[in-house]
Amino acid sequence: MTEWIDTHCHLNEDAFAPDVADVVKRAVDHGVTRIVVVGCTLNSSRAAVELAARFPAVYAAVGLQPNYVSEAAATDFAEIEQLSQSPKVVAIGETGLDRYWDHSPIELQRDYFARHIALARSRELPFIVHCRDAEADVVAALQTAAATGPLRGVMHSFTGDLATAEACWTLGLHISFAGMVTFKRNDALRTVAAAVPADRLLVETDAPYLAPAPHRGKRNEPDYVRYTAACLAEVRGVTPDDLAALTTANARALFRLP
Repeated sequence: MTEWIDTHCHLNEDAFAPDVADVVKRAVDHGVTRIVVVGCTLNSSRAAVELAARFPAVYAAVGLQPNYVSEAAATDFAEIEQLSQSPKVVAIGETGLDRYWDHSPIELQRDYFARHIALARSRELPFIVHCRDAEADVVAALQTAAATGPLRGVMHSFTGDLATAEACWTLGLHISFAGMVTFKRNDALRTVAAAVPADRLLVETDAPYLAPAPHRGKRNEPDYVRYTAACLAEVRGVTPDDLAALTTANARALFRLP
């Protein structure tokens, strides 16, 4: 069976509360052997760790997403640091910058972004970057961080242009694509996906969001990673099996998955 890894989803959200066990089983039955559940707040990070303890296929990332940092208590990041030591935590995040939603001041977002990168380095884990309408800011922050040492991370659910992608992979990051790359009008994003170096390419669902065609508008789930992967395979001129093998190997290496 073809093997997939969903490198970013949110099974810790309420959308999956009624049937998370069925969702995980459906994914595993269709070859999704590893699922990385990502935290956005302290509570969702705790839930990610709990799901990783519950399901053999599930691993966790812990962090405070930029839109939520203004709501974080003074002790929340210290608790994220503690959670990061849990056995199946494989990444820090999601972190990053967001100028689309006006939920957190950009300077506060920058402070937390730097804290997450520092924590990832101290734990020898990759970090997961959320970026929305803040490409130049994110690249600048990554360049600042790179001046003090190598970077290991991923631009999740990438929607930027080729120049941004190239700047990020040059700095050492992976580029991950979610369902939006399958949407009919996203030719520009597919052009970016075709250009990413083979050893930097990842695939994800970002479930329950961004369901790929042909499930657009419905609840997304890890099982649907294969639809996004099929689109990536087509634009890169490889078979779905080859794309699966490539992205699975990349994910195992980045997240040090067994």
